[in-house]
Amino acid sequence: MRKTAIILTMIFCLAALSGCGIYSFSGTSIKPDVETITIEPVVNNALKVNPTLANSMTEALKDKFKKLTSLREEEEDGDLQLIVTIESYDVRAQAITADEVAAQNRLTITANATFINVLHPEENFEKKQFAAFQDYNSELSLDAVEASLCDDIIETLVEDIFNASVAQW
Repeated sequence: MRKTAIILTMIFCLAALSGCGIYSFSGTSIKPDVETITIEPVVNNALKVNPTLANSMTEALKDKFKKLTSLREEEEDGDLQLIVTIESYDVRAQAITADEVAAQNRLTITANATFINVLHPEENFEKKQFAAFQDYNSELSLDAVEASLCDDIIETLVEDIFNASVAQW
């Protein structure tokens, strides 16, 4: 009898969560009438240009939305529209030793994102800035570690942009 009550309670809770249409287990809060998304190719406006960065970030954004939402990707005029530009790609000395030599360097990438929700414009934001960084040992050249640093930074930026747009965190 007690097991039956627990099972019925669990079924009721799951039905209530799935019935509301807004909650999802990925943490998004996309309204039920929103069905499509357009993700513009990322544009790299940074003075120092990593030739693969914009394309890698575009693909990472598309993958994130494809995996965690049921939105259909459209080439143009989606219900949701995401426009991202890379504004800076900067390497600076981070930790200085007693000999005034850099022990660590920091690669920082800054991007601006504009999010347009055609059906619910109150959720829009324009040129919201996102930044992420990775530190690396200064004994290593940037060329030696750049690909893995960029992968980690892109992952962080994509997560932040995703959360700001459809998870509204």
